[in-house]
Amino acid sequence: MKGQKRKNMKLKTAEILCVGTELLIGDIVNTNAAFLSGRLAEMGIAQYHQSVVGDNEERLEEAVQTAIGRCDLLILTGGLGPTYDDMTKRAVARALGLDCIADDNCTRHVQAYCARRGTEFRACDRNQCLLPRGAFSFCNRWGSANGVGLVLPSVQKIVVMLPGPPRETRPMFDTEVRPYLEQFTDGVIVSRNLNLAGIGEPAVEELLSAQMRAAVNPSIAPYCTEGEVRLRVSARADTREAGERMCDRTVKELLATEIGKYVYGVDTGLAQATVTELNRRGWHIATAESCTGGLISAMLTAVPGASRVLEGSFVTYADRTKQCLLGVSPETIARHTAVSEQTAREMAQGVCQRLSCEVGISVTGYAGPDGGDAENPVGTVFVGVCVNGKTDVERHALSGTRDYIRTVAAKRALSLALRAIRSADTSEDAR
Repeated sequence: MKGQKRKNMKLKTAEILCVGTELLIGDIVNTNAAFLSGRLAEMGIAQYHQSVVGDNEERLEEAVQTAIGRCDLLILTGGLGPTYDDMTKRAVARALGLDCIADDNCTRHVQAYCARRGTEFRACDRNQCLLPRGAFSFCNRWGSANGVGLVLPSVQKIVVMLPGPPRETRPMFDTEVRPYLEQFTDGVIVSRNLNLAGIGEPAVEELLSAQMRAAVNPSIAPYCTEGEVRLRVSARADTREAGERMCDRTVKELLATEIGKYVYGVDTGLAQATVTELNRRGWHIATAESCTGGLISAMLTAVPGASRVLEGSFVTYADRTKQCLLGVSPETIARHTAVSEQTAREMAQGVCQRLSCEVGISVTGYAGPDGGDAENPVGTVFVGVCVNGKTDVERHALSGTRDYIRTVAAKRALSLALRAIRSADTSEDAR
């Protein structure tokens, strides 16, 4: 059962099967699959298939039969609750030719859960107390439905069933399921992520094509995100420590290539890297945002410790607020318009002066779908950064949806700020 170790069983491949009609129709984003995929990769377990099935017992039974025939580990999420449409355990049991029986541990758990909440243990709650014959439970300290584990020794496979709510799935997997599964794994996969800004994925591919093709273990793969490129270095090793050493060597080699100048951080995001640099210097930052509407400050405040460096933010959408709050000259706007290098420059300088900080970021642009002209069409964005009185402005020609343009504009502004902060440090050292 749960505590029994089968030395000959090794989990090489896994499949994730998420249950719920709400996932199929787009009411809920399937974040469980992304989370579990990352954890499985860390454990060195490969994946070749993922599926989503609605609340239909026959289709779920068929999906289980298909999945169990092509993987060593099947993980299901969702469908473990008290109502009739919570059918995961029934479908799995039918697919494997098993019956469901009441489990004392699950019964005590659900009764205790109801008692803590001051609710009655109802007839429908008994559905959460049933397990396929031969299965065992994973304790759920975050909800009512325990997880389920089922070992199939005759075919050397394991089935795991987890509740659907991510607030239950994630901690239960990390604290209960992963330690159990690790006895059946053979090695680990360790990854490092080099985050790049100011360069596109095709250029990265061109610069590193030979190195990426030659890399086997660790492997090197580029991924494109909104306004950024990520290089993932992944190593398979017997232990995490050995994998980390392998990755670190490859990361060092990559940083020494031409690509290194575009890397703003390893295993860290733009906002985190910016906050870290500001904290290290004891500097403060403020933002003046037009088309991004506060996105930059939202990114910064999502980072723990941002309160030590972020003074505040002005969302100056209208021309008059740019003038009143930031001191942008009316003549500048009249002559160059609000979306211009000159306005971005004065916005960055103005927010530094108004909030007495070393670093000021500004963004002004046309996010669409309306606005712009022949010279500066929709997607034109000016980002400015003022660091200790020195101001840099960049013009970006972006395309895509309004949300995409705003997100990328915010990241371009943070990227310019990070480069300017680091450059200021270098300039001061040179003096």
